[in-house]
Amino acid sequence: KRTKFMNATMSLEKIRHHPVMLNQILSIISPQHGGCFIDCTFGGGGYSSAILNYSGTKVFALDRDNLTKKFANELTKKFPQRFNFFENKFSDINKVIEANTSPKAIIFDLGLSSFQIADLQRGFSFKSTGPLSMQMGINKYSAYDVINNLDAKDLANIIKILGDEKDGKKIANKILKYRKKSKIKTTEELRSIIKSVKKNYLNFKKDPATKTFQAIRIFVNQELTELILGLIEATKLLKNGGILLVVSFHSLEDKIVKYFFNLYSNLKKKPSRYLPPNNISNELFRIVNKKPLIPDSSELKNNIRSRSAKLRYAIRNNSPFFYPEDFKEKFKNYLKLEALEL
Repeated sequence: KRTKFMNATMSLEKIRHHPVMLNQILSIISPQHGGCFIDCTFGGGGYSSAILNYSGTKVFALDRDNLTKKFANELTKKFPQRFNFFENKFSDINKVIEANTSPKAIIFDLGLSSFQIADLQRGFSFKSTGPLSMQMGINKYSAYDVINNLDAKDLANIIKILGDEKDGKKIANKILKYRKKSKIKTTEELRSIIKSVKKNYLNFKKDPATKTFQAIRIFVNQELTELILGLIEATKLLKNGGILLVVSFHSLEDKIVKYFFNLYSNLKKKPSRYLPPNNISNELFRIVNKKPLIPDSSELKNNIRSRSAKLRYAIRNNSPFFYPEDFKEKFKNYLKLEALEL
């Protein structure tokens, strides 16, 4: 079970005024000139609020976490004609946003929101004292299901590939050994098992369980599959001049975003074998900055969460959309891994 609504949201009241790289994003999307914007990861509403402060704007927001409704309701009351919220995963953006919407920009802020980490009953944080959950919302499984049901091979692959954890096999074997005696029920138990494998953990800069926790969380929420499908659906919606912006927080996310933008932009090195007929250009975007933007020093001082953030953006051109088979082919191993059934 989750904490009561009040407990889950109190901490957010203190930190939700720190949407990552907000100033850079606003300078790119120019909401002062009005237009329609889509906030695919609403969270505490930082981006949406900032955009709606400009009178000529309209915002459609999505979030899979039902605890975000509290903040969405506040904006709905304040901007009833200009704000719409949908409790959906962003891979389903095409189901809730009409194709003729013509958004000026679509924004993705990936990873965990601060209030998800702060709610210790949800199992995202190492400080968690509650059950193994790690569910962002609209999930098939919880971390408890994954840890207690997957076989050693699949569990090892998840930890190694999605967490970039070299000791994935050892950790998976230790988990199986432990759960033969009793089910692994809490964050503390899982963290203890991982520490027993990584015995020199005092030498680590980060908690030794960091990579394994990241891997399990990514799998539970199918985060890479969501990102891949979300980028495709957002590209379908954007018209000529529309901007796609993505803030990522770890290397797997950034790798996917970078490849997608490079593959379907002016930075592409060679023609795609899936090039559409009739010599239609396979460039869907124009890239302005090859390298990602990062937070400035003042933001790093005020918001430690931004330290690993990378912002990439691309501008849609008027080329007709075609399904990016190359893109899905490149990351088929991630898609296959996250599609595992328990």
